[in-house]
Amino acid sequence: MTDIVIIGAGPAGLTAAIYARRAGKSVTLLESLIYGGQIVNTPDIENYPGLAHVSGFDFASTLYEQATGFGAVMEMEKATGIVSTPEGKIVKTESGKEFPCKAVIIATGAKNRKLGLPKEEKLVGHGVSYCATCDGLFFKGKDVAVNGGGNTAIGDALYLSGICKTVYLIHRRDQFRGAERDVEKLKQKDNIVFVLNSTVTDLVGDKKLEGVVVTDKTTGESKTLSVSALFVAIGQSPDNKDFDGVVDLDAKGYVVAGEDCLTKTGGVFVAGDCRGKALKQLTTAVSDGAMAATQACAYIG
Repeated sequence: MTDIVIIGAGPAGLTAAIYARRAGKSVTLLESLIYGGQIVNTPDIENYPGLAHVSGFDFASTLYEQATGFGAVMEMEKATGIVSTPEGKIVKTESGKEFPCKAVIIATGAKNRKLGLPKEEKLVGHGVSYCATCDGLFFKGKDVAVNGGGNTAIGDALYLSGICKTVYLIHRRDQFRGAERDVEKLKQKDNIVFVLNSTVTDLVGDKKLEGVVVTDKTTGESKTLSVSALFVAIGQSPDNKDFDGVVDLDAKGYVVAGEDCLTKTGGVFVAGDCRGKALKQLTTAVSDGAMAATQACAYIG
């Protein structure tokens, strides 16, 4: 029986693994995709205390090496449920494996929100993308669009402006929600075109994306932008539905828990962006990881 099973190997989960291993507890990390979570897609982190500039991939790689270096074990498995037993907990996975443990930390993070348009799923990988740093180079020298108004969308537009011919930045409001410093950087780019008060209402193309239809929210008028790619950055949604009942979820699907990372079930803790909180940042994710691991170690004794 493992002391602690951590579901998710993003910054929160990996930090929890580091703290738990340093406390002498055995740790198994379950990850269904790739370690590092969403941060691996960030080309440049400049607001993490003590690190003026670091790529998300390098940051995640260092965390992973640190956690596994301390002895945390990684398993590529998707957790699908948590069951309480007289001996502790059992984490069940999609492949049918079971991982008995004394405590569980849910650190599943969040996944990219989709537009919900016809053809969207069909065109993923053929012009529709949710990761500019992953796919941007495929569209070097071409016209592309970014949909969103937060920090991710702004960062994507800035990154793509150095690769692509024209970057249309489509946002449903007339002001951006991202950091003012980065908004000023946007305004200084000659090849970024603002398409404000507008939403993407349709995708053009069958085998590959050929354009996007945008509709002005004020006038109701629609126009087609001829682009080779659309990078969707309209926020994220948590992936906690498999644990509903074991933990309480709020209206948006985030785990209900305070800064102590305790859930309603003894021995089950939560950390990172999957927890309902006011600020979802890299710093708050690693903070949650440290707190959840400390609480789990205290629970085990």
